[in-house]
Amino acid sequence: MTDTEVLRYTAFSHDPAGGNPAGVVLDAAGLDDAAMLEIAAGLGYSETAFLTAPPEGLGGPEGRSFTVRYFSPKAEVPFCGHATVATAVALAERAGPGELLFATPAGPVPVDVVAEADGRLRATLTSVEPHTEEIAAVDLAEALAALDWPQADLDPAFPPRIAFAGARHLVLGAATRARLADLAYDFTRLEALMRRLDLTTVQLVHRAGPAEFHVRDPFPVGGVVEDPATGAAAAAFGAYARELGLVPQDAVLTLHQGEDMGRPGVLTVELRAGDSRVRVGGGGVRIA
Repeated sequence: MTDTEVLRYTAFSHDPAGGNPAGVVLDAAGLDDAAMLEIAAGLGYSETAFLTAPPEGLGGPEGRSFTVRYFSPKAEVPFCGHATVATAVALAERAGPGELLFATPAGPVPVDVVAEADGRLRATLTSVEPHTEEIAAVDLAEALAALDWPQADLDPAFPPRIAFAGARHLVLGAATRARLADLAYDFTRLEALMRRLDLTTVQLVHRAGPAEFHVRDPFPVGGVVEDPATGAAAAAFGAYARELGLVPQDAVLTLHQGEDMGRPGVLTVELRAGDSRVRVGGGGVRIA
C-alpha cells in the first residue's frame, strides 16, 4: 500500500484553494476494501475515488471506461460527484479531453471532459435515474432539532424531501441567507438520523435568484462536518427542483457552495426536457 500513488485534485473550482478536494487513485487493482478505507481516512478528504478495470459489458469509449468506488474517511459511499469530476480531470490530463464512462456502485455514470478556451479542463457528469420521496414528520422534526433550526427558518417554497441521484440527500430550504450562513449543528444527533434514513448529506438551500442558489452540505456520516462542494447532492437537488416545479424543465442552475467555509466553488446543474437524468459540471485542478 505504501507504493500506491494518491493524487489530490479539487473539483468545482479552478483554484486549488477552492472547491472540494478529493483523493484519486488511478490504479487500485491491488487494494482491498480495508486498504482503500485506510487511504481515504489517512487523506482526510470527504471522499477518495479508486479506479480499477471496467466490468464486462460496460461499453463506453475504448480505453476510457473504468470501475470507480468512493470511500469517505468512515465508509464506502455509493456515489460521489466531486470525486467523479476530480477523477475525470485527472484522466483527461493524461489521456486528453473526451468522453469517459464510470461503473459506480450506483450505476453507470458518463462524464464528458472539455478544454475551455483558456485550456482549463471542465468535466460534466450525467447522473443515474433520479427520484424524490417525502420525509416523515417525525424525521423532519429530528433533523431540525439536530440542526437547531426552528420551523420558521424553513423556506415554505421548498418542501422538505429526500432526493436521490446516485445517493440520498435530505433537501431543506433556508428562508434567509443568514440562516444558511449560521451552521452549527449537533454532529452526533444528525449523524444518527442520517444513518437511520440512509442519507449521504443534508442539502441546505437558499434561493438567490430564478436559477441561482447557495447551498451547504453537512456530512457527519462521512466523518467531516461539512462538504465544500457536493456534486451528488447538486444532481439530487436538480431533480427535486424540477419535479416540484421550482425551475423549468429545461434549465441551467448555478449552485454556489463552500463560500462559508472559505473554499468557494461553483456547480452547474443542467436539466433537459425529455431526459430525467441530471447533468452536473464544473472545473477541476490538481492540488500540488
